[in-house]
Amino acid sequence: MKRDRSIFRNLLWFDCIAGASVGLLVLFFSKWLTELYALPWELVLAMGIANLVYASYSFSLAIQKPPRPMYRIVLLAAANMAWTIPCFAMAMVFWGQATPLGQIQLIGEGLFVGILGYLEWYWRRALVGEPL
Repeated sequence: MKRDRSIFRNLLWFDCIAGASVGLLVLFFSKWLTELYALPWELVLAMGIANLVYASYSFSLAIQKPPRPMYRIVLLAAANMAWTIPCFAMAMVFWGQATPLGQIQLIGEGLFVGILGYLEWYWRRALVGEPL
């Protein structure tokens, strides 16, 4: 039975748009989010920049016509899954300091990018452009 990859045809676009949107919003509202989350401004700023870096990399893949290099898809998936570790670590480090919204943001971002990375790994052959 052939797997339907049409659902994930735009996964790279979803990744770059989500990362760029979050990154820009976090940078634009960094002072306000620092107070809302009770997290250090440098941490909020670094997270916004990290989102923009991920977005630019996934954008470079999204605009590339298939076949895309497998190692680039694997790198994106691995980086997304790996980002869960710092997100959860920051949630633990700032457990007593961050507001509930700050904790939700840290844990939520970790879960979101972890799932996104897993989907990119699972659908890596489709994202490269190989027939399934």
